[in-house]
Amino acid sequence: MPVPVASAGLVLDGPIQLAQSEGTGSFTSLKQIDAGVLDVGYVEAGPLDGPAVILLHSWPYDIHSFAEVTPLLVSAGFHVIVPYARGYGSTSFLSKETPRTGQPSALAVDTIALMDALSIKKATVAGFDWGARTAVIVAALWPHRVEGLVSVSGYLIGSQEAGKMPLSPKAELQWWYQYYFATERGREGYSKYRREFAELIWKLASPKWQFDDATFARSAASFDNSDHVDIVIHNYRWRLGLAQGDPSLDELEAKLAAAPQVGVRTITLEGDENGAPHPDPAAYAKKFTGKYLHRLVKGGIGHNLPQEAPAAFARAVIDVSKS
Repeated sequence: MPVPVASAGLVLDGPIQLAQSEGTGSFTSLKQIDAGVLDVGYVEAGPLDGPAVILLHSWPYDIHSFAEVTPLLVSAGFHVIVPYARGYGSTSFLSKETPRTGQPSALAVDTIALMDALSIKKATVAGFDWGARTAVIVAALWPHRVEGLVSVSGYLIGSQEAGKMPLSPKAELQWWYQYYFATERGREGYSKYRREFAELIWKLASPKWQFDDATFARSAASFDNSDHVDIVIHNYRWRLGLAQGDPSLDELEAKLAAAPQVGVRTITLEGDENGAPHPDPAAYAKKFTGKYLHRLVKGGIGHNLPQEAPAAFARAVIDVSKS
């Protein structure tokens, strides 16, 4: 079992060669709990007295990204929690008055609230894309609640100020949907064609992943949530400074705008065929100041790494939690 070593820079643990997963796993039971401003739908598996791990999904995906990761972690003795994020599946707001914000700090607060509701004092947090961003924020702002961190594509904390910086034309092209969502045409288009939109993103972001119709449909059902469009559109508009955030989160956003370092044990992962925008590992390595490893997962692995390479993702959770 590889053990992370202390580093202020990039420590490569070597590429992990894995066959692609068919990603066809599913969950059979779902629980609900009031947590913060939400009634959260979540999967819970494994021994209640085992080390806790919270698995956080991305857009446009859902909890089924972890359907094959979960039994691997359960077999290793973990208490696994896989929640639907706000705007997905059976998660709903407790009040009509709560702002339907998708800004990053809101999702992090949701995670802490869920931990509190489940009486989880400390957990390993792990995710990809939106979920990775949430996990990194939790680790940066509430390190005393985090045992370890697994983040696909590394350090994803941003801010509205950072979002003002123009990228190269080639890089901007990868964010086409962000600009589409900035328009009312884009909002209406996503609302009308959210499944077609998500399927396109899946194919662009994971060009080698041969998922079947049933696998996609299982996750796409979660986009029927009545708050889904509001959350997604707000997230991307907020990034560009085109939408106001929740004022109650201003203090947290100010801390995140300073790009805080992360001192908890961390393993970052990247697939060798990630077709979505993602930073070079060398660009963010120094943000992780504790024990740190970066792993490149080979085998045609794209953006949805937990579902495409569940063994590699589970291995990272196990290693970072028990090192």
